[in-house]
Amino acid sequence: MSGQAVRDISVGNPSQVLLRFSLPLVLSGVFQQLYNIADSVVVGKFVGDNALAAVGASYPIVMLFVALAMGSTTGSSVIISMYFGAKRWEEMKTSVSTVYLAAAILSAVCMAAGMLLCAPLMRLMNVPAEIFDQSLLYLRIYFLGLFFLFFYNSATSIFNGLGNSRTPLYFLIFSSLFNVALDILLVAAFDLGVAGVAWATFIAQGISAALAMCYLFAKLKGIPAGPHPRFSLPILKKISVLAIPNMLNMSTVSIGQLLIQVLVNSYGPVVIAAYSSAIKIDSLFKIVISSLSNAMTTFTAQNIGAKKLERIDVGRKALCKVSILYAAASYAFLFFLAPQVMSLFVQDASSQVVTIGTEYLREVAAFYLVFAFYMIHTGVLKGAGHVRAFLSIILIDLGLRVSFSYLLGSLQIGYSAIWWSIPIGWGVAMCIAIPLYRKGGWRKVNLIQR
Repeated sequence: MSGQAVRDISVGNPSQVLLRFSLPLVLSGVFQQLYNIADSVVVGKFVGDNALAAVGASYPIVMLFVALAMGSTTGSSVIISMYFGAKRWEEMKTSVSTVYLAAAILSAVCMAAGMLLCAPLMRLMNVPAEIFDQSLLYLRIYFLGLFFLFFYNSATSIFNGLGNSRTPLYFLIFSSLFNVALDILLVAAFDLGVAGVAWATFIAQGISAALAMCYLFAKLKGIPAGPHPRFSLPILKKISVLAIPNMLNMSTVSIGQLLIQVLVNSYGPVVIAAYSSAIKIDSLFKIVISSLSNAMTTFTAQNIGAKKLERIDVGRKALCKVSILYAAASYAFLFFLAPQVMSLFVQDASSQVVTIGTEYLREVAAFYLVFAFYMIHTGVLKGAGHVRAFLSIILIDLGLRVSFSYLLGSLQIGYSAIWWSIPIGWGVAMCIAIPLYRKGGWRKVNLIQR
């Protein structure tokens, strides 16, 4: 086997192995967020607040399709991890080619749906008239690149399932920096406005997807395996056991974000610009926690495949300790520097966009530790294939966030109700996830033995 292509994380010191595996995932997540942040910073600085609001108003719709792409790869990562941990190479390789065939079909369907539905969705969201056309243009260009989004996420998921979290990072660093350069070139130099940042994302994602796919298949040739089919319906069904619920879960979460965006849109372009900018900074900090959760998922899956369940709790405890330090540092940073961070998105640092965004970041960052404990324990449940448990927890979180956004908003609290609802959902989800983990039902689930 090629040591550069795969890595067995079911051997060695559990804490050290998991933390080493987590670091590239964390860095990958941070660079992934640069796509969205760069778009907003460039249009806000070079075009203005309405352009910033236009990109922000389209963000929940973009994330709906990103959720489908990411959700569809969760099952592949877990199943490939389990086959890898069990040293079943033929089935592992069949899983890889099966994933790509399924991704090609799904991305085509999503692209067609996106093109048809983006305008009706924006009308349902009450996107203000002054930014509607710019938002629509951004979305239509973005949807042209959905093939790249699905193929790149498939490659990343497969590499992670093989224990290689570094290679996707290298491609993502290149893609993110290239995207930022294209943003500046197309918007500042060629004055393409919102269309410029959309085309920058299209080009950067396309190149990244092509490079990742070519490298993946080249490295897989180095793994010895006997004859195996290129497609397997039974394996696709196993992948779908996790992928379909996770796609529905993540799509439902995105639909919840759409519902919240409707509420945000009712407050006008200034609040839209502030909210959309703040959630991108928030997402940049939360992606570290989400990446730790994803690492926990792969670590759990490989160790279940290798029948080394005792290693999972050691890894979980290590990530919880790291999360305590990270959550404290993040809160301190955002509490003191949120105004300076928000000013990156606007031409005028005294803008209401900065004031509103600062309020959001300070309030939400105080609860990052709750989010971390919730996500790490959910990561174990997901890695074990305990579908019903992790799906239920995330849906409860979403339901509470949407419900309390509208409920508190109706009590004349105003737009701040939107971010006060977030820790309510996280807190309840954490209080469910930890007892479910301790109960141990996830230990009895083994998808590849079915």
